[in-house]
Amino acid sequence: MDRLDGGAALPLRWHGGIVALGNFDGFHAGHQAVVAHALDLARAAGKPGIVATFDPHPVRYFKPDAAPFALTTIDQRERLFAQAGADAMIVFPFNASLAALSAEEFVCDRLGGIGGVVTGEDFTFGRGRSGDVDALRMLGSQYGFVADSVSTVLLSGELVSSSRIRAALEAGDVSTATRLLTRPFAMEGKVQHGDKVGRTIGFPTANIAIGNYLRSRYGIYAVRVKLADGQVFGGAANLGIRPSFDPPKELLEAYLFDFEGDLYDQLIEVELHAFIRPEAKFETMAALMSQMALDCDAARAILRR
Repeated sequence: MDRLDGGAALPLRWHGGIVALGNFDGFHAGHQAVVAHALDLARAAGKPGIVATFDPHPVRYFKPDAAPFALTTIDQRERLFAQAGADAMIVFPFNASLAALSAEEFVCDRLGGIGGVVTGEDFTFGRGRSGDVDALRMLGSQYGFVADSVSTVLLSGELVSSSRIRAALEAGDVSTATRLLTRPFAMEGKVQHGDKVGRTIGFPTANIAIGNYLRSRYGIYAVRVKLADGQVFGGAANLGIRPSFDPPKELLEAYLFDFEGDLYDQLIEVELHAFIRPEAKFETMAALMSQMALDCDAARAILRR
């Protein structure tokens, strides 16, 4: 799948494509419905199906000091869009230039050459969020493309939204987040060198920085870890500040079951499958090791189910 620069003109080979347009952070069930509708329209018309997103998220631009809230990286989104069947992804760099565009300027400057666009029904765009779905339809008729929207998705009567998923993860409610996302929440990063204490006590961990990801509830999780070569291992992970060690350091530390090898500097993805317990401080290393063994037993049992 091609990744296209939304700050440049749409290449001719993609002209006439039907574009699913939105932030799509998390690419949850609601986002998937928008993209699926756009791809259906594209296939019916014999045109390319394209997903357009923004990076960074507009909130990060307007509120740079906001707490981390991302559910996906741009690379994760690209893979998810490809799995959904998109032919290409457009990434609009959200910067001062884009933020200054009026709704009409955004359509003229950034959507030139498309054959149609599909958004969620609550999508807004343009300076001061001046454009909405109705404005997009009007501008589409003026500039020669069709515009459509998809209603909010409900699962078992519950509204699917990124904010609901974030609230669930912050509460440690992994099952709700997984259901609304349609897959486990996953954090990706390069394995970094740590203090290697885990190795000395029989629980070597692969450590990654949490970065811009939403801070799920600190604690111990049952996880699955996907390696760069596609192998997947079950495991137990600590997400938090490691209160038993000084100084505290925020990390995601995953212990992979039945794995032997060196993962330093490799890109891994850690899926959170279940919350086991909150973080705790242990007065002795023996107490910590005993609890870690129990956590691993719990994680194995959860993953077997």
